[in-house]
Amino acid sequence: MAETDEVTESSQRKRPEGSRSQPDLPHIDIAEKGRDAAGSAVSLDRRLFMQFMAFQGDGRLEDLVSICQSQQPQAVLYQDLNDPRGVGMLVFCENPSYVTDSIHPLINQGAFSNWDLQSELTMLGRTYSIGYESDLEDVLINRPVSRVCDPKLPWSVWYPVRRSGLFERQSREDQRKMLMEHGGIGHAYGKAGFATDIRLAGHGLNKDDNDFIVGLLGKELFPLSALVQHMRRTRQTSEFIERMGPFFVGKAIWQASPELKY
Repeated sequence: MAETDEVTESSQRKRPEGSRSQPDLPHIDIAEKGRDAAGSAVSLDRRLFMQFMAFQGDGRLEDLVSICQSQQPQAVLYQDLNDPRGVGMLVFCENPSYVTDSIHPLINQGAFSNWDLQSELTMLGRTYSIGYESDLEDVLINRPVSRVCDPKLPWSVWYPVRRSGLFERQSREDQRKMLMEHGGIGHAYGKAGFATDIRLAGHGLNKDDNDFIVGLLGKELFPLSALVQHMRRTRQTSEFIERMGPFFVGKAIWQASPELKY
């Protein structure tokens, strides 16, 4: 037996490297996908990162507005409706290094140094396509920026969502029906002028492993609350959403220009 083992081990040592067959690796394409007017596939390897942060402190809101006016960050500053000592900041950029290289130094000095980060409300997500969009640059870049920077949409509700793994076990047809029901409600609110939304993918970007970040924007606050209530009755939310929140509710007190530089 020992002699047989030695022969086997020797033959294994002499086998040329790479002689064993390797499984075929999947093709990886991380570009966002869409369809043009003729139905042909289009793609774009660009997307927008958006990070929401909340702060609490004893500083003056006027000082935060002043530093934003002077430094002009790609951001929106919100007054927290549920905390008289709270503010929120939404940062948007194509290159996430903008957050570490420019926004973090801004927060760590000057007027912002009097405010403490409320880490439980930090959310980070990226824009994404569903696969049927024709103008990917508008959907992924221009439209989200124009919405959050629109002075006619001062009210906002931001919250993370984690979807149950059971959703992925449903048939593609059932998933499509649930998403269409969800999207149809949002479209109806938008067409009526009550609310518009920002949809962000959060996979692997948040400490709580949230799947999505949702931003609801509007001229008034009540329709945003009504939209959340309406969505609760959908099959996707009632059966397959594992966790929603915490929620941040605020009103914009400073908004950057929608011109994107970073």
